[in-house]
Amino acid sequence: MIVGGLLSPIENVLTDVLKWLHETGGLSWAWSIVALTVIVRILLVPVALRQIHSMQSLQMHAPEMKAIQQRYKSDRQKQSEELMKFYKENKINPYAACLPVVFQIPIFISLFYVLKGFEKHIFPQYPGSSLDWLGLVNITEKTKYGWGPVLLVVYVASQLTSTWLMSTSMQSTSQRVMIMVLPIVFIPFILRFPSGLMIYWLTTNLWTTGQGVVTRRLMPKPQVPPKRTSRTPGRDTPAPAEAGASPDRGAAQTQSRSGPPRKVKRRRGGKPKR
Repeated sequence: MIVGGLLSPIENVLTDVLKWLHETGGLSWAWSIVALTVIVRILLVPVALRQIHSMQSLQMHAPEMKAIQQRYKSDRQKQSEELMKFYKENKINPYAACLPVVFQIPIFISLFYVLKGFEKHIFPQYPGSSLDWLGLVNITEKTKYGWGPVLLVVYVASQLTSTWLMSTSMQSTSQRVMIMVLPIVFIPFILRFPSGLMIYWLTTNLWTTGQGVVTRRLMPKPQVPPKRTSRTPGRDTPAPAEAGASPDRGAAQTQSRSGPPRKVKRRRGGKPKR
């Protein structure tokens, strides 16, 4: 209950928004949760764009970061310092990919407490309203009851899809496997959640999947500027006339050819001697 007390302001905001959607929008309580999810995700669009840019940058600079890790693999502290320096020079925020999830955790927990006391504190204020969604589930009952397992199957499919879109920028196979397995590991815990919370989670997964597909088609990937090395010729440096021929050698050949002709001595027998 300590967590619930700390999140009381968010719980009050969520309750007011659900009431407003139900009263003004004429939506059922279940569809009000869907609309609430869409509103939350719209507000998080700037954060999601930062997440996508960060993931693209990490993917683009992955070979360079791997080279730094290999160079300082025996010194973890030096490796971390060089990586942080590399992030700063290339304006990469490695933690931006987690921002949407971090912002949604308090909302998710707050909605859990709202639904936990929904039937006792809010529902009696609106006689004649319904807690059912599509005639399948009651938003205040646990997901394991009724048609809740069907929602669970759709949740797993949507979670795996959205997670796969997020994990495509990861170079480590172990990281991809871990992040793909996590949704399945959470199933025993999700069965105890209210069905309304599952509707929220399912809606946000579908939003994440659609957002990932759209943004990857519309947002161009940032281009890495070409790097100059010591072997790269300057702009004002003239190119040599022939490959492998130096200016001094060419000048010497020209001078030798333009000098006076050499005298040729003749051997006995009439053949010239060079």
